Amino acid sequence: MDPRGLKGRSPFPFEMIGVMVSLSAGSEEVLAEAGYLANIFGARLLLIQMGKQTTKLQTAFDTIYERTGTNIQEAARVWLEEMTVKALLTLCKEHSVDLLILETIQREGVLRYYLGSLARGISRAAKCSLLLLTEPKVGGTTFRKIIVSGVSHPKTSLTLGTAVYFAKQVGAHAIAIVTELDQPTLSMATADMSTVDTLTNLKQQIVKDEIERIHGIVECCHPEGLKITEEAIFGRLGYTIRQYARNYGADLLVINSPDAKYGIIDRIFTHDMEYILEDLPCNVLIVHSRNSRH
Repeated sequence: MDPRGLKGRSPFPFEMIGVMVSLSAGSEEVLAEAGYLANIFGARLLLIQMGKQTTKLQTAFDTIYERTGTNIQEAARVWLEEMTVKALLTLCKEHSVDLLILETIQREGVLRYYLGSLARGISRAAKCSLLLLTEPKVGGTTFRKIIVSGVSHPKTSLTLGTAVYFAKQVGAHAIAIVTELDQPTLSMATADMSTVDTLTNLKQQIVKDEIERIHGIVECCHPEGLKITEEAIFGRLGYTIRQYARNYGADLLVINSPDAKYGIIDRIFTHDMEYILEDLPCNVLIVHSRNSRH
């Protein structure tokens, strides 16, 4: 069931925002964040009530809705008794969810965040965009420092467009687009170059070409009113932008969803998105382009 024909549809605007509701610690903050964002985006809320459906549990959820000011008259409520990735993603598809909000887990002793096994599986397989919140707040998170991955990929134009849409809706004034250039690939390509000057000139040209590529995409995203900065950096894909976002003090990192061919070998050898999922530097927005070819 796909009532709005989501496949091939633009990943934005966000018209349906899904959030999981439970009795766990932090659930109220995530619910409040979802309500805050739904109001900003003019979206409807899908309240995914976790657990076996009982009158007692529904009463407990109703109390949470009252405490967080959730407008249940305007929201859709469903039960998810089977706590699996497949069950949750099927439900999101059936209700045409554009954005699913998930909470991360804080490591003990350090201010770093990661995903539990369910959330990690959802991040790899979801067919809608995901917002991973590291520190959800009842009053709503302030997104001001936004970084977007400008990696060379067919999905990136839609990811940049979504980032511009998100920034404008939440009242941000600037976006930094950071393109990672794979250092190992560059090293192999330049192995036969004999002089430092030749290598330096090549790197400068590569950076220039990448910034021009990104600049061309950005112009098509209607960024009026936003200050856009563009930068290219060399390093390991995923790892480098994670460190950049942490050092920059970013409020949000926006990245492409993983490709459909993403498989077990990708999970064994850390790369790209896995670097980010294993140690989130800040809130992360994973944009699903809804293009079945990728």
